[in-house]
Amino acid sequence: MNTLEKVQKSLTHFSKSERKVAEVILASPQTAIHSSIATLAKMADVSEPTVNRFCRRLDTKGFPDFKLHLAQSLANGTPYVSRHVEEDDSPESYTTKIFESSMASLDTARQSLDVAAINKAVDILTQAKTISFFGLGASASVAHDAQNKFFRFNVPVICFDDVLMQRMSCINSNEGDVVVLISHTGRTKSLIEIARLARENGAAVIGITARNSPLSMECTLPVTMEVPEDTDMYLPMASRLAQLVTIDVLATGFTLRRGPRFRDNLKRVKEVLKESRINKDPIL
Repeated sequence: MNTLEKVQKSLTHFSKSERKVAEVILASPQTAIHSSIATLAKMADVSEPTVNRFCRRLDTKGFPDFKLHLAQSLANGTPYVSRHVEEDDSPESYTTKIFESSMASLDTARQSLDVAAINKAVDILTQAKTISFFGLGASASVAHDAQNKFFRFNVPVICFDDVLMQRMSCINSNEGDVVVLISHTGRTKSLIEIARLARENGAAVIGITARNSPLSMECTLPVTMEVPEDTDMYLPMASRLAQLVTIDVLATGFTLRRGPRFRDNLKRVKEVLKESRINKDPIL
């Protein structure tokens, strides 16, 4: 966890004055890096000893050492910083916030994704007799996208976002069938029950979900990742993007695992689809 992530995750544990320092730093990390301790203390309306105490709480030796760690955080990529949209934000401001937070969340998800689990999931999918993708709410659109991707692979693929249809499908599942359940929180009761039902009927269950969630415990193979998003309070954005990218990763692994002849078939599918499009205007 880098320094900015530590600041974000420790907000509730800081004292009132230390929290003021944290909020100033999160609002503009670059400004904090180039500020003196006196300047930062004035911006946060706290004393200089408070700033030093804040730095030591984050396991740094003092303000100069903290600035060094902060600079390293920014140099190592886009960290996750909670940047909520405010009512008075301009279109430029909220557009920038959403893009930056989405990119940062995807980077956090990438770092937390277990490549070994991805490899095992590809193994299971390439050996499947049928593949089912189930999701509810925001995750339902991801399940439909997955159906669209895997439909081209010449494997029977189904997708349902209706709980009753999902249950009936799992009752009819057998050994060799694969059910992929998509849920950011992993706490949706119906999906947890569906995972259990599918396994009882012999199907392999892959869960694209949160680590140590109730759903992950019910899956044959949980593919987990950390996406810094509070879906209990805000409209899910980054979690859906991370799920879509994970589906792309699995689809790519599936394609590579099946070999050159399989990719030749995909190429023929692509050629057929060209006829459905209007040609681009010639370059003048």
